[in-house]
Amino acid sequence: MRELRPSEAARLLAGSRPPLVLDVREPWEFERCRIEGSMLIPMRELPQRVTELDPEREILVVCHHGIRSRMVCRYLEREHGFRNLINLEGGVAAWAAEVDPDMPTY
Repeated sequence: MRELRPSEAARLLAGSRPPLVLDVREPWEFERCRIEGSMLIPMRELPQRVTELDPEREILVVCHHGIRSRMVCRYLEREHGFRNLINLEGGVAAWAAEVDPDMPTY
């Protein structure tokens, strides 16, 4: 697992081969704010939905502050052999502060 600050992640997402953005927050949080184009799989649903993810694809995992997303990265690595994972340091709260100041916060 790599860890990227929001500004670094934004550059990666703007590149020619952007990673999948996996949001592991709850639906109410996702409705409040999200990174454009992200896929929602709440952390509690991940064990049942892991087959929806391609273990070969680079995946940027996000949550509110970066804690749940780090746990999800570790789970995907240890239990399912994923190797192309990136944790968004500081989560969407840091993304709003560094990249998208118009994003609603909570």
